[in-house]
Amino acid sequence: MNSHVENTAWRLDPPYGARTLLIVIAALMLFLYTGQRVEMGRMAALTLDGALAAVGLKKQSQVTSGLGALADNLFPLQVSYRTETSRIEGFNPEKLPWLSRVETVQMTESRLNPHTLKMENEVSTQTYLVEPLGYLWRVAVKMVETFEIAIWATLLAVLGSLPLAYCSARNYAPNRLLYVAARALVSMFRAMPELICALFLVLAYGFGPIAGVLALAIHSMGFLGKFYAEDIETADTKPQEALAAIGASRPRVLAYAVLPQVLPKFTGYTLYILDRNVRMATVVGLVGAGGIGQELKGRYDMYQYAHVGTILVVIFITVFLLDQVAARLRRRLS
Repeated sequence: MNSHVENTAWRLDPPYGARTLLIVIAALMLFLYTGQRVEMGRMAALTLDGALAAVGLKKQSQVTSGLGALADNLFPLQVSYRTETSRIEGFNPEKLPWLSRVETVQMTESRLNPHTLKMENEVSTQTYLVEPLGYLWRVAVKMVETFEIAIWATLLAVLGSLPLAYCSARNYAPNRLLYVAARALVSMFRAMPELICALFLVLAYGFGPIAGVLALAIHSMGFLGKFYAEDIETADTKPQEALAAIGASRPRVLAYAVLPQVLPKFTGYTLYILDRNVRMATVVGLVGAGGIGQELKGRYDMYQYAHVGTILVVIFITVFLLDQVAARLRRRLS
């Protein structure tokens, strides 16, 4: 009798049951169905062919051919800039930009002679202004504009999300109606993709950085409003109760008991949004919302992949440096 009791007491329940097994099977079936719709099988086959071609076990692959052609066109990167002097208004060969030079090129073209109706070679001379770092400088200027778009979008998002966060926090919202309205507004802002939002704002404000700033700010406002509000709701209640007990108003309790607790997290969220806005500012530029994205789309449409490669490298360097700066700021504030 005692032995039976001891064996029963030490028995462990299985980590999963029939219900869990059914859920796993249903999930696998769903993944198989959706994987077929998005061509996961074809992706795996093409990737395998590329890997085999890369190690020499297969002669040719669509993936390696495409990537190889892209690499050949991307490199070497385009850093110089050549402009016909005839297109430069008020060009003065005595006052050239720094490190620039004038280059004369003779070109031979075949043209139809209207009198003899025969093709004849004609030699023409063209003069160019060559700036060795001209295109790199142009990309840097556009990247600065992109960073400015991201900065202003983040600033507007922070300013707009603070009242939204106050009204979206259940323990500080003035009333239930305002709480529900603020939550709905935050959800709507998060549900609006920056690219789609930028498309509509370009129609309203025209091409340029205004549409980019507003599109990024609207989406970021939804993100920050949600996370700011959640941190306010989960802040330690003891300091808040202590201040409320001595007669402090709700804004004072929020400023002196809640803000010191949540400020490091707020800073982390804001730095993340700034980093994300720098990257997304390049994307909204593709639809005419200013910044480096416009330059990227223009060069891509003209099949100037060496220019595209320069732009991508500059974007990578900018994002990497920003990430390093943000990481140091977070370490200091933690």
